[in-house]
Amino acid sequence: MTDGRGQDQEPRTLREKAYVSFTERLLAREIKPGQFVSQRELVELTGLPLGAIRELVPRLEAEGLIKTVPQRGMQVAHVDIDLIRNAFQFRLFLEREATALFAQNAPEGAIAAQREAHEAIIRRAERGGDPDLIRDAEETDRRLHEAIIDHLGNDIISKAFRVNWIKVKLIRSNETRLYGEIVVPVMRDHIAIIAALEARDAAAAAEAMSVHITNARDRAVAM
Repeated sequence: MTDGRGQDQEPRTLREKAYVSFTERLLAREIKPGQFVSQRELVELTGLPLGAIRELVPRLEAEGLIKTVPQRGMQVAHVDIDLIRNAFQFRLFLEREATALFAQNAPEGAIAAQREAHEAIIRRAERGGDPDLIRDAEETDRRLHEAIIDHLGNDIISKAFRVNWIKVKLIRSNETRLYGEIVVPVMRDHIAIIAALEARDAAAAAEAMSVHITNARDRAVAM
């Protein structure tokens, strides 16, 4: 026999599985930006039941990952200048303050680990011929930003950041993925942030983060 709590846990698990499956397929471009999809198509794509998909849709709409178009159905977020501007503006507002606080309070070991990871990526990029470089550079990129955000200890901000990060990755996968030629410039942007963190200079760290996010936005707009 399953108690009431157990009955509630399974739908939550299915809803979360549906969300993860949708976002993975979106970022893998199995679901295309701007594409119209039906709930039945999402069932086929995710392999999850219709009930889980029906419960997923309001979350995707609230997060701006899909929108309902009258008489046409559900449309996946379209990568356009508005999405680029909004996603990167959100990052600027959120990450400037988070970076300043991280500079003041982060453990030295956490900052040192970030420098080591970034310098390793730069060395690999400069040697060349590394088939895993872009994947590992993107992971290193993500980990720095998540470390700064999660250090706030604010679950609301962390969740909002991750939703926006999906949109940033969608923009990258559409136009500005971390191609080999920009791995080193991106990592050097990060090294400038890390240097300010090491100096415990909150203002300089926030400014370096602003420069980094603005550079990323400008690449996306140019593309």
